Amino acid sequence: MISSARLWRRRPAYSGRWEAARLSPLVLTVLIAGLAFSTPREIAFSRLLPAAPALAAAMWPVLPTVALGAFCFLLMIVLSFFHTDLGTQYTSAAIIAVTLAAAYGSHVRHQREEMLFQVRLVADAAQKVLLRPLPRRIEGLEIESLYLAAQEQARIGGDFYEAIGTPYGVRLLIGDVRGKGLPAVGAASAVISCFREAAYDEPDLRGIVHRLETAVTRHSAAFPVQDQPEHFATALLAEIPPGGGLLRLLNCGHPPPLIEYCGIVRVLEPTIPSPPLNLAGLIGDRYWVDVVPFAPGEQLLLYTDGVSETRDLDGRFFPLPDWMRRQNTAHPRELLDRLHGDLLRHSGGRLGDDIAALALRGTTAQDRGALGAED
Repeated sequence: MISSARLWRRRPAYSGRWEAARLSPLVLTVLIAGLAFSTPREIAFSRLLPAAPALAAAMWPVLPTVALGAFCFLLMIVLSFFHTDLGTQYTSAAIIAVTLAAAYGSHVRHQREEMLFQVRLVADAAQKVLLRPLPRRIEGLEIESLYLAAQEQARIGGDFYEAIGTPYGVRLLIGDVRGKGLPAVGAASAVISCFREAAYDEPDLRGIVHRLETAVTRHSAAFPVQDQPEHFATALLAEIPPGGGLLRLLNCGHPPPLIEYCGIVRVLEPTIPSPPLNLAGLIGDRYWVDVVPFAPGEQLLLYTDGVSETRDLDGRFFPLPDWMRRQNTAHPRELLDRLHGDLLRHSGGRLGDDIAALALRGTTAQDRGALGAED
């Protein structure tokens, strides 16, 4: 269990303004006391003293709240020596009653904060399993990832990605489960777990996607949702074979990836669309693999629809291809940092959907020389 002191210490991390805000009950007490001593008895500012412990209950632990109530009670007693006929007994009784209620409210709030903190720890652990940190380099490729939750307090959602070095080359997966909440997280977990196994076993992307389709279908049968057709996922599988030079793509209803080099952007639309996962039974299970050139120094961006469908205040979508064209082959980490900032600026700081993105760049001879010099 988490102590009150631990929760108390953790609070300032949420906002720089919290440090000043949590002093407000003490400031209020001093202000009321100053007015009570400096104004005529008829005004009776001392009757406002019960407000201080009531305010403290919203942000202080139990013992400091009780201590402030006791201080207000003693302050009222002192005031009675300077000003008679203040109704000391009634105000004192109000201070005691409000302090007891505030102490109970503080206790309940502390228990809820502790429970929320434990839930967040579990969610963080689940996210590290679902979206584990990727290695920064795999077989000559620089790789970076980005995940943004639409809700500030969210930790995990239906967007997912993975990158694995296999005997068949570097294999990538990015996708988005339709829906929100625990059903979407469960389906995303089923897809990623299956991909992590199939990527090592299957020699062809079609074999991987057939296994992903089976995994989602079984998950949907085991954990049905109210509307079965809504329980599906878009996915994009990519493969860069050993030695590089080309990129194989299998797009299952997912937004097309982008390749940028020296201000030139290629939008990699699928030649023949493949069905999203868990919809093959409805629209067929024919999967098409596109092969495109991918040279060292070129930048590949994989993303979910939360990126391309981010809207500004006027309802206009984020101009991703035009934005990508202006990045001038930035390194993957720099590219995703810019994307993060520009998406927040475009949306006015409020995202309408979860966002996931992968940025890859084939290292050049110059990059390899720089890495060798660092070593």
